[in-house]
Amino acid sequence: MFTGLIQTIGKINGLEPKGSETRLRIAPVNPFSNLSHGESIAVNGVCLTVEDFGKNWFYAYASSQTMHVTNLKHLKQGDTVNLERALRLGDRLGGHLVSGHVDCQAEITAVEKAGESVIYTLIYPESFSRQVISKGSIALDGISLTVIDCGNGFLKVNIIPATQKETTINSWTTGSLINMETDVIGKYVERMLGPMLESTEEKKSGSRINSDFLKEHGFFSV
Repeated sequence: MFTGLIQTIGKINGLEPKGSETRLRIAPVNPFSNLSHGESIAVNGVCLTVEDFGKNWFYAYASSQTMHVTNLKHLKQGDTVNLERALRLGDRLGGHLVSGHVDCQAEITAVEKAGESVIYTLIYPESFSRQVISKGSIALDGISLTVIDCGNGFLKVNIIPATQKETTINSWTTGSLINMETDVIGKYVERMLGPMLESTEEKKSGSRINSDFLKEHGFFSV
């Protein structure tokens, strides 16, 4: 698990494509100490495993599925990425719980200055709209952000100067594709309530939610 608080950015200084898979060599701007083989690092919000490492670099492997679902497939040598090591029990949770499992890619459709901040509008597949709420948390390229506005298939985030400075956000422009992970807690809530999310036809014929239904799904016992 991660928090969405970026620890440093890294430069891609090597790409080794193998069919639809890729091995990445990444050089953190602020090198990590005490890396270990097999540990997890979020790269643009994607949980990858450290295969090998040196003083100022590490190798990570991205599978075919990872390359297909995320924006890692667009990386070129010299590009920069957001980096975060896995959360340790006892660490401060300054952002929100981030799994590093990207749900989809969101496209930036508008960039607007707001004082020293920048407001970005992004669109994404409408099927994820239930998991995005105003004032809720979202991870974009691994950055924990607060949703300031949202609707069916779109959301807005406000980026403060510190976040602009310490992440890759300054490279975001209209048309950029960004890795998006919705709040993991929201996913479990949606799954738990799934049987209650009735179709329009079912609603017209009356609610299915009663004491027997709630007991069946573990909400209370008598």
